[in-house]
Amino acid sequence: MHQPLQALHTLAVRGLQEILGRLISGPFAGRARVNPIAVTKTFLPPLESYVARLEELWSAGQITNNGRSVRELERHLCERFGIKHTFLIANGTLALQIAIKALDLRGEIITTPFSYVATTSSIVWENCTPVFADIDPVSLTIDPEKVETAMTSETTAILATHVYGRGCAVEALKKIADRHGIRIIYDGAHAFDVNRDGRSIFSYGDVSMTSLHATKLFHTVEGGALFTNDDEIAHKISYHRNFGHKGQEEFWGLGVNGKMSELHAAFGLCVLPHVPGLIEKRRAASAVYDRELGGCAPALRLVHTDAEHNFSYYPVLFSSEKLLLETCRALHEQSIQPRRYFYPALNTLNYLPHVPMPVSDEISRRVLCLPLSAELTPEQARTIAGIVKRSVSAA
Repeated sequence: MHQPLQALHTLAVRGLQEILGRLISGPFAGRARVNPIAVTKTFLPPLESYVARLEELWSAGQITNNGRSVRELERHLCERFGIKHTFLIANGTLALQIAIKALDLRGEIITTPFSYVATTSSIVWENCTPVFADIDPVSLTIDPEKVETAMTSETTAILATHVYGRGCAVEALKKIADRHGIRIIYDGAHAFDVNRDGRSIFSYGDVSMTSLHATKLFHTVEGGALFTNDDEIAHKISYHRNFGHKGQEEFWGLGVNGKMSELHAAFGLCVLPHVPGLIEKRRAASAVYDRELGGCAPALRLVHTDAEHNFSYYPVLFSSEKLLLETCRALHEQSIQPRRYFYPALNTLNYLPHVPMPVSDEISRRVLCLPLSAELTPEQARTIAGIVKRSVSAA
């Protein structure tokens, strides 16, 4: 190990030892401490694999500006998904903003009210107007019929979300976009390694985005990525994410600093080989939930997918918000931390005019994601399911 890295490692270990020593001898000494079970848990690859990558970066002397690690990870993702162009971005929100900019969008963008806030805020940030189309009550993705109804002469694009890894009705949306001559961006923050009809879900639309945040199945600690098969769009993304540069002294056009660092890309390269195993472990935990909760209908509905599933989340739909809240309280009492994901519906954001979206409004109040990670044991899954079942039975 290089001396600077060895020194950093030694300092980190000493610091951790000091903190633990204070806890053991301090006011918490003797108290039972329970580690909470969070809705997800970040996967950390073997430390030695990341150290080896860092040593390569130290030797090369380049830790940003589209270096070897970024290019290598982009190449791997292109090959993995069969997509011509992949661009690593500093985070998923910025990736959405760059996608909107690269497509030269103006006016109205039809979008879903059932997603994370970044889907809508990116539209507003880019001085476009979000127009909500309600979701399908089964798939929980944007309803193509509602999209068609929301079309106006000001519509320039659709920004739809693949919810919980469940792919949108991509064929129907493409027909609408083609008929009206508008663009499609897909927010695939949850959709890493999800396929539809034998091809990556990221290959649909003009541009697709994914999040590479630490909470995701595959991650680079912080980060995002854009995918496109269109050469012209790819060219615009390439300079929009790098200040607009055309070499050192010329500029293609407007740009921001959207680049991913080499440190983040190197971390992703360490995580990527583990993704198949992570999916299988999540699949096993999900199967326990399926078995344990399968008899809870109609008070509880399991939200499954019709695409190749990556098991990023385990959402359940309660028969009422009251039952959801009671279940949350029961889980929290046992240091179990589910998440109301997504809540509230985005049509209720305080910086937008409120427009009722009956399906999304109702679903967002009743859906809950139970803890799911590669480290969730069958025993933990059974315990969580047992609490949910008792809550449902008592209702």
